[in-house]
Amino acid sequence: MIVPDISQDAVAVADHYDELDPIYRRVWGEHVHHGLWTTGRETPAEAVEALVDTVGDRLGLMPGEVCVDIGCGYGSTARRLAVTRGVRVTGFTLSAEQAHYAAAHPVPGVNIEVRDWLANGLADASADAAWAVESSEHMVDKPRFFAEAHRVLAPGGRFVICAWLAETDAGRWKIRHLLEPICREGRLPSMGTREEYEAMATTAGFEVTGYEDVSRRVARTWPICARRLVKALLVDPEMRRLALRARNRVFVLSIPRLILAYRTGAMRYGIFTLTKADGGR
Repeated sequence: MIVPDISQDAVAVADHYDELDPIYRRVWGEHVHHGLWTTGRETPAEAVEALVDTVGDRLGLMPGEVCVDIGCGYGSTARRLAVTRGVRVTGFTLSAEQAHYAAAHPVPGVNIEVRDWLANGLADASADAAWAVESSEHMVDKPRFFAEAHRVLAPGGRFVICAWLAETDAGRWKIRHLLEPICREGRLPSMGTREEYEAMATTAGFEVTGYEDVSRRVARTWPICARRLVKALLVDPEMRRLALRARNRVFVLSIPRLILAYRTGAMRYGIFTLTKADGGR
């Protein structure tokens, strides 16, 4: 597990997203996650929606099912899956700014709450399916992240995780100059490997029913973000102010670091499909 040399708790994560809200929406858009390219000809918007649709496919969502979006951001994934799959979704975010945006874009069957997933308050076995798209990285206690998902899912429930992962057995240079700084700058308490995620999932009681490394298909997200950021800095005084003065401005440094981390293989992007046994408690 890659762990930065400074503490990153839920308060720090919330502050990061609240303060940098204008940059995130300008550079990443309302989905705030990678795009997934198949042909290479997709627009960034199409690629982002392709990742959401992949999550829905992996989960096998059916109309009327009760779902949980763990770390829902602006609620865009929840809204798309509610509309396209006919499911009901409760989303959790630490960011008041993200929840405010979600409230201004309501969709029937979607409820967004400002609450820490590690203290989510949901009843046991109350959901049919859950997903976590690039939010597990922000969890201080990753074993508890898995344990809470297992508790909340009903027997037979499905769980899909899209995660930033550290290269297995990454060398010292990659850890020191890429992975640890990415964790510090992005407010990630830790970054696990595929093997560590699968071990935590199994310990929590899940069966790992699928895994796909899609690093090559998502990596172009960051050059696109870099171009958008440069353009925003050139034309928008508010973007320049945030980039230069914000408490969390160091995140800007992570974009070239992320590009290099993907190119060198130091960072991977994995999609896990997990299932709670029919007899699981």
